[in-house]
Amino acid sequence: MKLLFFDRSGFVLVLKRLTEDKFRWPRRETAVVTLTTEQLHWILDGIDIDAMVRHPVRQYQVAG
Repeated sequence: MKLLFFDRSGFVLVLKRLTEDKFRWPRRETAVVTLTTEQLHWILDGIDIDAMVRHPVRQYQVAG
Protein backbone atom coordinates (compact mmCIF):
# COMPACT_ATOMS: atom_id res chain seq x y z
CA MET A 1 0.00 0.00 0.00
CA LYS A 2 1.35 3.42 -0.88
CA LEU A 3 0.09 6.57 0.83
CA LEU A 4 0.86 10.03 -0.48
CA PHE A 5 0.06 13.17 1.47
CA PHE A 6 1.24 16.75 1.80
CA ASP A 7 2.39 18.09 5.19
CA ARG A 8 2.90 21.83 4.45
CA SER A 9 6.62 21.46 3.68
CA GLY A 10 6.37 18.79 1.00
CA PHE A 11 4.93 15.46 -0.03
CA VAL A 12 5.36 12.33 2.09
CA LEU A 13 5.28 8.84 0.57
CA VAL A 14 4.64 5.90 2.90
CA LEU A 15 4.97 2.28 1.73
CA LYS A 16 3.65 -0.69 3.70
CA ARG A 17 3.97 -4.27 2.47
CA LEU A 18 2.61 -7.30 4.28
CA THR A 19 4.85 -10.36 4.59
CA GLU A 20 1.77 -12.60 4.51
CA ASP A 21 -1.87 -12.05 3.50
CA LYS A 22 -3.18 -9.01 1.60
CA PHE A 23 -4.95 -5.77 2.36
CA ARG A 24 -8.68 -5.99 1.74
CA TRP A 25 -8.98 -3.04 -0.61
CA PRO A 26 -12.48 -1.59 -1.25
CA ARG A 27 -13.98 -2.42 -4.64
CA ARG A 28 -14.41 0.77 -6.68
CA GLU A 29 -14.78 1.60 -10.37
CA THR A 30 -12.16 4.39 -10.26
CA ALA A 31 -8.38 4.07 -10.21
CA VAL A 32 -8.04 6.40 -7.20
CA VAL A 33 -9.81 5.67 -3.91
CA THR A 34 -10.34 8.40 -1.31
CA LEU A 35 -10.55 7.10 2.25
CA THR A 36 -11.33 8.70 5.58
CA THR A 37 -8.78 8.31 8.37
CA GLU A 38 -11.13 5.84 10.04
CA GLN A 39 -11.42 3.72 6.87
CA LEU A 40 -7.62 3.69 6.44
CA HIS A 41 -7.19 2.44 10.02
CA TRP A 42 -9.75 -0.32 9.38
CA ILE A 43 -7.89 -1.49 6.24
CA LEU A 44 -4.54 -1.45 8.07
CA ASP A 45 -6.17 -3.51 10.85
CA GLY A 46 -7.29 -6.11 8.27
CA ILE A 47 -10.99 -5.22 8.20
CA ASP A 48 -12.91 -5.60 4.91
CA ILE A 49 -14.79 -2.28 4.77
CA ASP A 50 -17.01 -3.46 1.88
CA ALA A 51 -18.39 -6.22 4.12
CA MET A 52 -19.24 -3.83 6.98
CA VAL A 53 -22.90 -3.02 7.57
CA ARG A 54 -23.96 -0.05 9.66
CA HIS A 55 -27.08 0.10 11.79
CA PRO A 56 -29.90 2.04 10.12
CA VAL A 57 -30.24 5.69 11.11
CA ARG A 58 -33.31 6.12 13.26
CA GLN A 59 -35.23 9.34 13.69
CA TYR A 60 -37.49 9.78 16.67
CA GLN A 61 -40.15 12.38 17.32
CA VAL A 62 -40.41 14.09 20.66
CA ALA A 63 -43.79 13.42 22.27
CA GLY A 64 -45.10 16.08 24.47
